[in-house]
This record gives sequence, structure tokens and C-alpha cells, in this order.
Amino acid sequence: MSSQQFQETYENIYTTGIKLLQYLQELRASNDGENEGEVALKGIEEDITQALNALHEQKYQVAVIAAMKAGKSTFLNALIGADVLATETEACTVCRTDILPIPATETPRLLEYRQGERKPILVASGEAESIQKRFLERTREIRANANQEATLRFHLEHPIEAINQLSSLNGLTLVDTPGPNEWHSTAFNAVSLKETALQALRTCDAILFILDYGSFKDNTNLELLQDLIEQRQEFLLQNTGKIYFILNKIDRKTEEDRPIEGAIADLKNNLAQLGIPNPIIYPVSAWQGLLAKLIIQNTATSSQLKNFKRFFSAQYAQENAEGDLIVPAPSKIADRALDESLIKTVEDLVVQKVVENSGWNLLSDILAKLEKASLAIEDSLNVRINAWEMEIQPLRQKIEEYTSVAQNAIIQVKGVKTLVDRQETKLVAQFREELLEFAEKAKLTIQEEINLFIQSWESEGDESQAEVENPETSESGTYFDVPQRLAESLRKVISGLVKEAENPYEIRCESEEEVNLVKEDINGFCAVLIKNWWLNTYDKMATDGKAIREELITDICNNIQMISDELSRHIGESLNIELNINPIQRLDFEFQGIDAQVEHYTESYTRLKKEKRRAFCRDYEVDIPVDDRRSYYAIDLRKTIEAIKFEIDRQTLGSLTVVERTIKKQVAEDFRQAEKQIYEYIERFQQEFRRLLKERSSKEVEVDRVIAILEFQRDELYEYMEELKRIQNFLDGWQPSEATV
Repeated sequence: MSSQQFQETYENIYTTGIKLLQYLQELRASNDGENEGEVALKGIEEDITQALNALHEQKYQVAVIAAMKAGKSTFLNALIGADVLATETEACTVCRTDILPIPATETPRLLEYRQGERKPILVASGEAESIQKRFLERTREIRANANQEATLRFHLEHPIEAINQLSSLNGLTLVDTPGPNEWHSTAFNAVSLKETALQALRTCDAILFILDYGSFKDNTNLELLQDLIEQRQEFLLQNTGKIYFILNKIDRKTEEDRPIEGAIADLKNNLAQLGIPNPIIYPVSAWQGLLAKLIIQNTATSSQLKNFKRFFSAQYAQENAEGDLIVPAPSKIADRALDESLIKTVEDLVVQKVVENSGWNLLSDILAKLEKASLAIEDSLNVRINAWEMEIQPLRQKIEEYTSVAQNAIIQVKGVKTLVDRQETKLVAQFREELLEFAEKAKLTIQEEINLFIQSWESEGDESQAEVENPETSESGTYFDVPQRLAESLRKVISGLVKEAENPYEIRCESEEEVNLVKEDINGFCAVLIKNWWLNTYDKMATDGKAIREELITDICNNIQMISDELSRHIGESLNIELNINPIQRLDFEFQGIDAQVEHYTESYTRLKKEKRRAFCRDYEVDIPVDDRRSYYAIDLRKTIEAIKFEIDRQTLGSLTVVERTIKKQVAEDFRQAEKQIYEYIERFQQEFRRLLKERSSKEVEVDRVIAILEFQRDELYEYMEELKRIQNFLDGWQPSEATV
């Protein structure tokens, strides 16, 4: 399905949905003020309205991930079509930034969200240049004060040129993520980028990994990819179609450099070795694409025009008869330059992929909701027609029988709730076990690292050091992996410090400066390790939790569906009509509850190091007990171990409470969604029957006229149902092979 076909289908669904809604409103108004009839149809009207709102408000996320200096902000600016995100030689993206599209007639704004504050702060608004300037200033402030205000993310509201012709994608958000070396801090490394990447894999519709043409083999990039693939290899293999590698800055290639095709082949080989077979790679020149777009829009500044002439115009020079090279004006070659930058190719690719997968799923889901509503209206009309054709006394008897069957159905629903409660208990127990296992393994591994450090410090020999660098794993095999030893991290810091023979765990320092160096190194080492272990743990919890909860939702829906089907059969047999099956629809599931809470929990770990606060998401810091002993300072690592263990236990206990509360809330909501649908189904027919008895008592002589009106209304409904069916047949022809319907 092309983006244009998606747009047309989107508009057709919305138009048909509006027609169906208006038809239903007229049907309700034609009930001559009969309240029972209005209430019976009101719930269907609300369902149609909610479906149309969901169609309009659907969100899509495209994450852009890169190490520093890969040209990520320039690439995003090229997609946006404005030089609005800050770009400079030092890192710019210190927090996640969501770019949300707005109509070209609205004023762009930059908003800042902070921890503990509900409302965002307006940072800047107006022209791209002024927003960019203030954004860069704010970024420098955050970096300079180590984010004392606890900024969580930015929202940039700005027209996105790549989708400005597609109203169906007005919910598409570009997510600018911070890279591994975007913070000038020894405690911030690839763990933060890995965290962002894993979260993006769970929640985003497409992921663009930006690599620098000249340095894509950088260790930071390869380590991140390797770590990411090791954790989510199965997921990546199943979702390779939404992950793209963008080889940026191809304009930097010189005549001496190897061909672009050779670099792509090399990158493919590296990615294949890491476990990504057949990676999708696109070379681009984001800067060329951005400047070309600005020239086409006639919004390029004089400096931008100069840059375009200096770096890109020469390749379009033409030789005249005298052999002189004539360079065309930028406006004459901007369209060609934009095409050759390949930015448009990537834009089309991303939009196409969002449309083919997430977009297709959305349209299919909305169609299913509209079809369910139309079938419910059809059932209501068929029940009315057949009830009017029946003698009034047999009708009373059938209604009394239905009341008994409905009460039995309610009892069965309560039985399903008992099964759900048991499954909820198992889910809570599983996550509790995983959390406790994380805490125990983290404590054991940190203690082992400090013990190995002491052995290394005492021996100071090559043979012993080799043994420390390759320690034996624990017999149980339950300890976490440690990519770098604490002994290696502290070797320079402890050089020359005094060892205490009576207590090998004591480090003596001559000054507070030495104390701080040791503290920073140990805290930084432990913070990165614990955050990385926790990141792997909660990512597994989120992945496992999604699968478990999906299974639970399926069980709930299947059980409730059987009860609903039995009701439909009873009504159909009683009134001699064939009712449509009332589909108990499931909600799309994203395991956000635990993710969001746990992310805050891990963010607090990080912030302890930088902010010296008791928070848990950016760095993990433990105050190392320091005793002032006359003219020197002593650090007892045994107390450090206990302090770390205490903090891990404290944080784990708090997370256990959050996880249990979140699971209970989410499972209860899942059950309520299915329960609500069948209760509404039961109540709808009860209201219909009450209304029918009242009408039959007062309008018995008008049977033929009433039936004729109802049949006319049903024929009109069939026209809208045929429209929905035609749209569904068209959509089925574009079903993606791996769509989640």
C-alpha cells in the first residue's frame, strides 16, 4: 500500500464512519422520544465516535538513534525541512526530544518537561532560527549544571515536510534520542543509548540507526549493536523490516576514498557478523538534503546558500565551448541535489513502512470497530422487525426467558474473573522472582568485583593480574557478566596509595582529592554495571510480560466470547432470526506501565551519581563511608559493599510494590474492557425488549407501518455496510505478511 493509497483509504473509512454515525443519530431521533430505544443505541454511537477519534489521533513513532557526531540532528532537520534542531561540534542531544507535526499555519514551539512537574515549560516559539538558538543555549545549561532541574524530555512542535501532504499521518512523531557520548560524564556510556534503543524496539514503528560514513566502525557503535543484538536477537530477527541503517555524510567522500558501494558491503558484513542478516542500509547526505530543501522553500539564509555553493554546487558545474566551468544558481539545481542526497528516498521508505505495518493495522482495527457497530445496529433492527411480527404474548415469554439467560451469563462472567485473579497472582509472582533474582545477582557480582580488586591490589603481579582479569565464574553460574574489571578501572587511581596490612579492604588516602577520585571511580563503575544489569532485567520483564499478558487477554476474550455467543444463539432461536456474533475486541497492548515505572527507577540510579540525590534513573551512587583518622583518610570497602547491598535492596523493595500495583491495575483494566462489552450487549437487548413491549401495547394497530419503516432503515444501513465491506476487501489486498491484526 502506497502512502497515497493509505491516505485515500484513511479518508474513505473516516467518511463512511461519519455517514454511519449520522445515520445512527437519525435513527435514534426517529424513536419518537422513546428513551429505552435511545439508550439502547447510544452505546453503539459512542463506540463509533471513539473509533473515529482513534483514527484521527493515532500516534506513530520513528526513533532516530546514533552515536555522537553521526549527523543525527542534521538528518532530522532534513526530514523536518527546517534548520531547527541544534547542531554543533560538541554533543547536542542531552535528553530525548519528540518532534510532533503541526499544520503549517500554526506557530512552532519548543516545550521542556521536568520530573515532578505536570505542565511543560515553554522554552521558545516562532521562527526556526530563534528556536534553534534557544534550544542550544538550554542544552548547554543542562550539560553545565548536570541537569539540576531534572529535565526528562523536550517536545518540538513543528511542521514536518516529509508528511505535510498526508493528514492520515498527523500523529507521526520523530524521536530524537541521546547518544552514548552525548553527556560529558565518566558515568554515562553506551548503557543510556542501549536503554533508548531497547525502549524504541518495544514502542516505535520504525528505527533509524544513523552511522557516519567515515567512522561507522567506531567502537561505541559496534559495542552498542553487539550488546543490543545479544539481548534482543530473536526480536531483531523477527522485526528486521522496521530497522534501518542510514550511512550519513557520504558527501565527505573524496576521490581517494573507496566507493560508497564498498563501504555499504563492509557495513553489511560487520552487521551480519553481529547477528543482523541482510540489514537494510541507505547512504545519504543529510546536509545536502537539508540545504536543498531550504533553497526550494526559499527559506535558506545567506550563510546556508554560501555553504551550498561551497560544498555542493561544484558537482553540478557544466563545461562550455571554451572549456570554462559554469556553476548553475542554487535554485536551478536544488531539486536535483535533493534527489541525489537520497533524503527523499529515506522519507518515502519510512512513511511506506509505517503505512504498511502500523498504518495497516490501524485501518484494519478501525474498520473492525465500525463493522461491529453496524452489525449491532443490524441486530437491533432485526430484533425489532421479528418482534413486531410475533404475537405479543409469546414475545413476553421470550423476553422473560432472555432475562433468565442474561442473569446466568453475568454469573459466568464472574467465574471468568476468578480465573483471571489466579493468573494475575502468577504474573505478579513471576515478576517478583525476576526482581529478587536481579537484586541477588547484582549484590553478589559487586561483592565479587571488590574481592577481585583486593586480590589484584595485594598481588600486583602479572600472573595474578591475568588470573583476576579472567576470574572463574561462580559454580551456580548466576552472577552477572562484567565486561571490564574494577581492578582495571581503579589501577591508575590507586597507584601509590597506601595498603593497610591488617585490613586489606581499607584504602588510605592522603587528601580529600584522592578520596573523591576513588569514590568517583567506584561509584561510576558500579553505576554503569548496575544500570546495565537492570536494563537487561526490565527489558526481559517487559518482553515476557507482554507475551504473558497477551495470552491472558486472549483467554479473557475467548471465555467472554463463549458467553456472548450463547446469548446471541438464545436470542436468535427465540425470535427465529440469525444474530451477528458480538466480537469481544481486544485492545492493542504495550507494556508501558512497568516500563515507565521501572525506567524512572533506573533513571534514579543514574542521577544519584550526578546530582547527589536519592533518585534512580540516571546514575547509581553510594556514599562510601569515610573516617577521618588524623592526617589521612581511610575507605573501608567492606562498608562500601554493605552500603551498595542496602541500596539495591531498598530500591528493589520499592520496585516490587510498583510492579505489583501496575500489574494488578493493567490486568483489571483488560478484564473490565471485555466485561464492559458483554454487559453492554446484555443491557442493549434488555432495553430493546422493554421498548418493544411498551410500543406493542400502544401501537398494535400500526404493525405494518412500523415494520415497513424498520425494513427501510435496515436497507439504508446495508448501503453503509457494503461500503465498509468494499474498503475491507481493498485493505485485505494490501495486508502485510507480518501484520498484527
